[in-house]
Amino acid sequence: MFKQTLKQIVTYEAGKPIELVMREFGIKQDEIIKLGSNENPYGTSAKVIQTLQDNAYKASLYPDDSMYELKNALSARFGIESKEVIIGAGSDQIIEFCMQALNHQNACVIMAKVTFAMYEVYARLAGVEICKTASEQHNLTEFLQLYNECKSRNMRISAVFLCVPNNPLGECLDAQAVEDFIKQIDKDTLVIIDGAYQEFAAHKDALKAFNPAHLVSAFENVIYLGTFSKAYGLGGMRIGYGIASEAIINMLYKVRPPFNVTTLSLQAALVALEDRAFVEKYIESNAAQMLLYEDFARENGFSFIPSYANFITLTHKCIESTHLCDWLLSKGVIVRNLASYGLNALRITIGTPQQNVRVFELIKTYLQTHN
Repeated sequence: MFKQTLKQIVTYEAGKPIELVMREFGIKQDEIIKLGSNENPYGTSAKVIQTLQDNAYKASLYPDDSMYELKNALSARFGIESKEVIIGAGSDQIIEFCMQALNHQNACVIMAKVTFAMYEVYARLAGVEICKTASEQHNLTEFLQLYNECKSRNMRISAVFLCVPNNPLGECLDAQAVEDFIKQIDKDTLVIIDGAYQEFAAHKDALKAFNPAHLVSAFENVIYLGTFSKAYGLGGMRIGYGIASEAIINMLYKVRPPFNVTTLSLQAALVALEDRAFVEKYIESNAAQMLLYEDFARENGFSFIPSYANFITLTHKCIESTHLCDWLLSKGVIVRNLASYGLNALRITIGTPQQNVRVFELIKTYLQTHN
């Protein structure tokens, strides 16, 4: 009845919801700290909340399927044409569009060994072979070697996924290095640059910052993805965007269903994009609190990957990540166990100062009682 390829797909493990912790451990909602899904710990802009309240009556109406206002706002922000933008229910829906639209006959897709799990899910659903680099983190030398190896096997490479910064590890390639890599890739290979956490990377290091307008003008085979789920605090609204040449966008529109994002999501994203002060304040807080996590890691025997996102990945040679994550969960703190990626590591979203102090206290207690 079902596709055989589904047997190869591991169901995506989303971060545990607050409601689950309330039910399983009897912990009150206001005592739970959720740092497992890389959401904005400050919520969303007050201006967005007011807009949602003011426009709640539109919930019964289909959205403007042209998405005129948001596309124009994004074109103004990035210096591109509105016809070079596509909106999705999260940027991962645009990944799905890419996998549906590409010609995968006698082809493969290339990605890092450890990266956003939905790349593999959508690729397998499209029936395409998946090739991964040997290194867990992004290594462009390995990407190019793998690309050439696939070509030597007379295989086409339909797509290359670059997650910058990379989720779930946090490392980030330099923008110029990525451009140099793209120049060595055939024009019939789509390079998907996933910039879901770019706002954080650009703040930390200008060398990591991508210019979508430049990418579109310089490369006809690149699509840049962004989202409102992270820095803008709209994870619950499910809205993201893709920026590419008009030719690529036109092809993706052929697989896009009508009304794929909601009326209120469009309203929320439009206002969130305008409220730069809210986003900038959060990004600055994230950067400051990240330094505290790095200090905490060094002082307590953890190794970490320098992160350019709003989370940090920690490992400890004497601790099983599954046990620590489960223990924290029982105390009302939700973090992400990376065992599903084959790693003995945990990923923690950088929270508010108060949340982070609580996390540090709990992990110290764990170390004292379980070592």
